[in-house]
Amino acid sequence: MIEQDRLDYLELLAKDFPSIPAAATEIINLSAVLDLPKGTEHFLSDIHGEDEAFLHVLKNGSGSIRRKVDLIFKNTLLERDKSTLSTLIYYPQEKLKELSKKIELDSEWYRVTLFRLVQILRVVSSKYTRSRVRKALTNDFAYIIEELLHENEELENKTFYYRSIIDTIISTHQEEEFIIAIAQTIKDLNIDKLHIIGDIYDRGPGAHIIMDTLVNYNGVDVQWGNHDIVWMGAAAGCEACMANVIRTSLRYCNMQTLENGYGISLLPLASLAMDVYGDDLSEPFIPKYSTEQEHTEYEQQLLTRMHKAITIIQQKLEGAIIQRRPEFEMESRLLLDKIDFEKGTVKVEGKTYTLNDTKFPTIDPDNPFKLCDKEKAVVDQLKVSFMLSEKLQTHVRFLYMRGGMYRSYNGNLLFHGCIPMNEKGDFEDFTIAGKTCKGKEFMDHVSVITRQAYFSKKPEEKLYGQDTIWYLWSGANSPIFGKTKMATFERYFIDDKAAHHEEKNCYYRFRDDEATCRKILEEFGINPETGIIINGHVPVKVRKGESPLKANGKLLVIDGGFSKAYHAQTGIAGYTLVYNSHGMMLCAHEAFDSKETAVKEEIDIHSSTKFIVQAPERIRVRDTDRGKRIQKVIDDLSELISAFRGGYIMER
Repeated sequence: MIEQDRLDYLELLAKDFPSIPAAATEIINLSAVLDLPKGTEHFLSDIHGEDEAFLHVLKNGSGSIRRKVDLIFKNTLLERDKSTLSTLIYYPQEKLKELSKKIELDSEWYRVTLFRLVQILRVVSSKYTRSRVRKALTNDFAYIIEELLHENEELENKTFYYRSIIDTIISTHQEEEFIIAIAQTIKDLNIDKLHIIGDIYDRGPGAHIIMDTLVNYNGVDVQWGNHDIVWMGAAAGCEACMANVIRTSLRYCNMQTLENGYGISLLPLASLAMDVYGDDLSEPFIPKYSTEQEHTEYEQQLLTRMHKAITIIQQKLEGAIIQRRPEFEMESRLLLDKIDFEKGTVKVEGKTYTLNDTKFPTIDPDNPFKLCDKEKAVVDQLKVSFMLSEKLQTHVRFLYMRGGMYRSYNGNLLFHGCIPMNEKGDFEDFTIAGKTCKGKEFMDHVSVITRQAYFSKKPEEKLYGQDTIWYLWSGANSPIFGKTKMATFERYFIDDKAAHHEEKNCYYRFRDDEATCRKILEEFGINPETGIIINGHVPVKVRKGESPLKANGKLLVIDGGFSKAYHAQTGIAGYTLVYNSHGMMLCAHEAFDSKETAVKEEIDIHSSTKFIVQAPERIRVRDTDRGKRIQKVIDDLSELISAFRGGYIMER
């Protein structure tokens, strides 16, 4: 006997599979898929606006394409020819142009190159069904590529057909367009799933370029980082987040994403800076890092004054949130009211410090957190720019659609920062929006509130969500910040470095302990025997001997310093991770010079790769989350066949 609810479901399923042969055919197809090799997962973290390095690593799959070229042509091509072929796949248009300056690209060169590219595509596509490959073929040559993929030119009756296709491509002068199309297909099929473990934004110049790429990328998810969440808050309308976004951009002398990427005009802020801070050149506000830009003395002075102006505005806006949300427990971050304007000092956590700058023309000592009229006008104008930036809103909506605080995928746990812990190594509980929770429950709870900040139509609920996003950016119990405080005011206005210290959450002390990592995996419903925690957020100081692999292999940190600002302290230019059907490989990258160098000199990012988990036997689709979903469909279809045969449902 079949329960009525189950029978109702099978009736719906029968609309798609109306007969026993139809259901059986689908079972056969799905069962075959279960035995295909697992698709390749690619993990990247802490990109921080470094678009060229990011795009290169994306194109080469952290060296996986070059490894395939080496394998396929191990005994038939010289190293320089393998480098040329690899670069052609990464940058087909640019490499063809460069090659045409050095050699004659005649019919024979195109014929040989096309044959080689087809060989690579066959290997890359071999782990997918024809249907999956067909979906990746979105260009004008889709039919031709599909024919070449599934023809065996070694069979006598197919030899002339196969070669005729190649010769016709060349004779119709479509060879370059075809190379570009097949190279793109190789890259599309090389990676099945892309995981971004947070921090796409800030520091580097091209976060908007990275986001454009991700929006158009098939099979990607994002675990929000603190530098992502603050941009999400800004796009949602949180004024304190807007101020933080602008301040960070000015601090690193990097306005490309704001102005060129999102069309957000900083002219109102520049006008305020010149009007109110016209004679102020406070040294702490001189931009600390430049993306290889030249600035005139006047521009440098203007940027410095704008930097100070937005920092004061930020302090005021943050103060307003702290005052209306006492549950955030951030009263110690209210510092403007702790300034002694006559003595030039400030009291921080009970200790008095001398200020290195006492020029505060917009602060009213009697009401220090109130914006003056000019500041209020600037904030209002900036808010309009953020809210009306179509591209920013598109990118942030994508982050909400494809992102979250964490992700459990194929038996591993992905999150950007930490799971807040106390001194005993227990999960730290915290009350937010009237609910006290910890661990996974806390991550799920703040994820809901974060989405309300953007999507809710209830004003108070929306405002609370925006305030919570700001808390996630800088609050002591934020899983994606992971420090006791963000010492912004102290770093600018106090020379004593003792005041700058930001204590990391206890998680970072306990994460080296295997038992702790097992406890975290269990908290999120993941098998601690096989699961791994994959983190970003904190740069791995390789130069000082730090390893990205911790807790006897139960935790992996893949933020090795994508950002150029970190290279001096990390000693490398980033870690990435590749998880294919043979196991999990950690890739350590040296600094990426430029796209031009990669094309002209065929200099790839030098990467050292090592297996950190090697599968005893090849991992199949049946061993993955997708395999579990497919098996569930197979079970349902098998039950449908039984219902047909048992007379519960009539075949159509």
